[in-house]
Amino acid sequence: MFRVLVGLVVVGLLVYSLADLSASQEEDRAGLPKWLWVVIIVLLPVFGPITWIATKQSRRRGGSGGRGARPGRGPRRPSGPVAPDDDPDFLWRLEQEKRRQQRRERGEGDGDSPR
Repeated sequence: MFRVLVGLVVVGLLVYSLADLSASQEEDRAGLPKWLWVVIIVLLPVFGPITWIATKQSRRRGGSGGRGARPGRGPRRPSGPVAPDDDPDFLWRLEQEKRRQQRRERGEGDGDSPR
C-alpha cells in the first residue's frame, strides 16, 4: 500500500509540474528553455518537480537575488478586471456625471439633451 501511495505522489508531482511548466512564462523558468525543464522533471522524478516548483515560487517572489526582477517595468499588474475605484475611466465618468447632475440642479442643463 505504501509503495502505491509513493508512486501516486511521484506521478502527481510529475503531472502537476509538467502542466505548470506548460503554462509558465519565460521569466518563471530561470533562464532555461522549456524543453530542458521537461528533461529535468522527467529524468529526476522527485527532485525535478520539486526543483521546478521551488524555482518558480522563488522567481515569483523575487527571491532569486534580483535576477528575476523586471528592471524598469515595475511590479506585475493583475490581468483580471480592475476594481471600479482603481479604474481611471470609471472615475472620470463618475466625475462627469456628478458635474452634469450639479448643472441640472442649478438649471444650466447638461448640453447633451436636444432642445
